Amino acid sequence: MASTYTANSGIEKIGAGEQAGAWGTTTNNNFDIIDKAINGVEAVTLSGTTHDLTTSDGTSSPGGSKAIVFSGTPGGTCTVTIDPNDQDKVYIIENASNQTVTIKQGDGTGGTVSIVAGSKKIIFANGAGSGAKVTDVTNALDLGSLTIGGVAVTSTAAELNILDTVTTTATELNIMDGSATTPGTTAVAAGDGIVTNDGGTMQQTTAATFSTYFNANLVEVPTALNMSGTVTLTPSGAQSVYQRLTVASGSQILRVAITNLVAGQYVIIDKTSSANSLTIDWNNDSAVTSQGITLGASVEFAIGIFNGTSFSFTETVKF
Repeated sequence: MASTYTANSGIEKIGAGEQAGAWGTTTNNNFDIIDKAINGVEAVTLSGTTHDLTTSDGTSSPGGSKAIVFSGTPGGTCTVTIDPNDQDKVYIIENASNQTVTIKQGDGTGGTVSIVAGSKKIIFANGAGSGAKVTDVTNALDLGSLTIGGVAVTSTAAELNILDTVTTTATELNIMDGSATTPGTTAVAAGDGIVTNDGGTMQQTTAATFSTYFNANLVEVPTALNMSGTVTLTPSGAQSVYQRLTVASGSQILRVAITNLVAGQYVIIDKTSSANSLTIDWNNDSAVTSQGITLGASVEFAIGIFNGTSFSFTETVKF
């Protein structure tokens, strides 16, 4: 009875009564085939745009290895055909050539896998004859966790998918990273976009919008006062203040606190009543001191400029 061979690796199965006295040689050869199928790495040099990766019955052959490393200069995309087309195969493939390698089995109609130069993939062929399919296992690999360069990737798949539509260039990313070595001198226009963190979401806002915000928050304008007693004016934030007021009766005191102010900011007191007087204490909500200034019984205007400790300059303007 003649020998037969295993379906996928071509290992010889000696027939009954065959190879008397030669079983040792055949068995050793079979062990070599098995060893290659489990751990073998085959170096294949590609020199053209087609190549057959063949597994031959009963002999150690390139297609019988577990891992295949392609090298060479094919001169264009090289189509590698797994032969024969009725063997199931699983390969770890490294494409170290300078061209894309396309793997097929049979006529390729069942499905092929392309491996670009410099890439690695795990594939399997289903041995279905002329219409056999080659599948890229790594293309749909389901990983519970991923580490790149020793760093765990904590982004979700949904978050990473957002990058699929990103058209940012490396130069633009380097600017965001702060690694751009030469700052630009491009003039800022009202319609230019500025990236800002909007409550945890990164948004792009025009320079004009920022200008409107800064101008609106540059000066605090409290509700007008109608004074009939001592009042303390306290800036609510690091903003200059414009305070309109009327003095309802007699002579009243307005104390201006320096709370929250920073050097260079100012407080404007606009007395709009043409009767009664107002004494302004510019000295941090204390009793009236030598820094006090009095607006008489007419419409008057006062300004104090804060120097970081106290108001260093005051002025009145009579209308």
